[in-house]
Amino acid sequence: MKSTEKEDQKDDKKQETKEEVKKEPPTPLAEIKGNFVLIDRAVSTLEPRFTHRVLKTLTTLVKKIDEKIIRNAIEEVYPKESATKTALLSWLPASPSEDVEMQIESSSTSTTTTKPAPVTTEPVPEIDIYLRLLIIHQLLKSTGSVSEAKDLSVETVKKMQALNRRSLDSIAAKVWFAVERSFELDGDLAEARPLFLAAQRTAALRHDDDTQASLINRLLRSYLAYSLYDQADKLVSKTTFPVSAGNPQFARYHYYLGRIKAVQLNYSDAHTNLQQAIRRAPPATLAPGFYQAVHKLFVVVELLMGDIPDRGIFRHPVLEKPLKGYFEIVKAVRTGSLSQFQQTVLKHAVLFQADKTHTLITRLRQNVIKTGIRRLSLAYSLISLKDICVKLHLDSEEDAEYIVGKAIRDGVIDGRLVHEKGWMACGGAGGVKRGYGSEVAEVFTRRIGYCLELHNQSVKAMRYPLNAHRKELADAEGAREREKELAKEIQEGDLDDEDLGGDF
Repeated sequence: MKSTEKEDQKDDKKQETKEEVKKEPPTPLAEIKGNFVLIDRAVSTLEPRFTHRVLKTLTTLVKKIDEKIIRNAIEEVYPKESATKTALLSWLPASPSEDVEMQIESSSTSTTTTKPAPVTTEPVPEIDIYLRLLIIHQLLKSTGSVSEAKDLSVETVKKMQALNRRSLDSIAAKVWFAVERSFELDGDLAEARPLFLAAQRTAALRHDDDTQASLINRLLRSYLAYSLYDQADKLVSKTTFPVSAGNPQFARYHYYLGRIKAVQLNYSDAHTNLQQAIRRAPPATLAPGFYQAVHKLFVVVELLMGDIPDRGIFRHPVLEKPLKGYFEIVKAVRTGSLSQFQQTVLKHAVLFQADKTHTLITRLRQNVIKTGIRRLSLAYSLISLKDICVKLHLDSEEDAEYIVGKAIRDGVIDGRLVHEKGWMACGGAGGVKRGYGSEVAEVFTRRIGYCLELHNQSVKAMRYPLNAHRKELADAEGAREREKELAKEIQEGDLDDEDLGGDF
């Protein structure tokens, strides 16, 4: 009986703990109110980390809110007769039916619940800018209100510049992203470039790292959208990306650098930047679009470097369907089939042009031919140029002779041409071991450098409590004073044997 009672008690305790753990998530309105409290605390204590905590939940919060929730948040935080309140509500569409329902519900529940105290003071201006940011994202959800979002974003920028408060820097970085998004959806991204350039100069003078990082990415995106790679490269050379920027901004910056370097034929630097973008990017479930765009360019750059991407990339649930065309390109390059490569390029030309990788993929033709020649050189010790034309689907034997001669000169294959007989004599048949020596050392050097850089960044990101060393100094001084008092008492003879610990 006792054992059964104990088991019942344990089950009851487990159920209680489960009920305590399973807490209902806050409603979007309650989450917005909590963000108001954090913003107010950040302004009063001059601690930007509270504002960063608010902005971390911006992406998920925007997906859950609607116009009604934003309207209720504005009405609860501002006084009844507030000019800021009317200005914010003017950007939201009127909904008289909802107002009537709210009045009926409030009148029916007035007998059971007490009304909250009316607000009499205006909140800090940072809350106004935060609400404007939420309204812009809400307007961008529908294509019919993009122009209104564009006007509101321009007005918000003017208001931020008029306020000129350093506590607005973190929110301003997000506002500039909303400005770029509204101009891009409206088809006038080039018109926003003067605004970005002027704001970037001001942010650099004020050492505003968050805004500066955001604006550099906005300018790079604007240049690359119009294929202005030279101007984007000049911007990168003339500016210094802030070291203290967040991982999302660093991921975008490395992705844009990878695109610029890939177009400039600097594939090794492009590969390094794209690797950094993948490592710093948000999880694939949170930002699938960015994750797919980076991997598409990463696969093409790896092929241009002469490497074959890992097959596990194409099995990822987020990447499997978007990378289907790229997987067929990889198979064509790996087998060295020029006809299969050309058919795949024609089949997925629309996809490659939309991803802006078509020009890079057309450069892979020489890689396909080199791969085919390398496979033939490993399989045959002696092969005629006519057979090379048939196997690689080349036009003539002259083209095959030119391509084979260039491959021998570049060190792709180990062999020689016999022009009189029309043969290619291969000296690398038999499976020569490759991949050892300096190549392995370079790979390990890159890995070690990445680990050291990650360690340095982790150390810089650590937070230490203020004036913690003073407590240790105070404890040390107290210990010295106690030792001095004990020494004086021993000299004066005030301590007995019992005080010293018995048989001393």
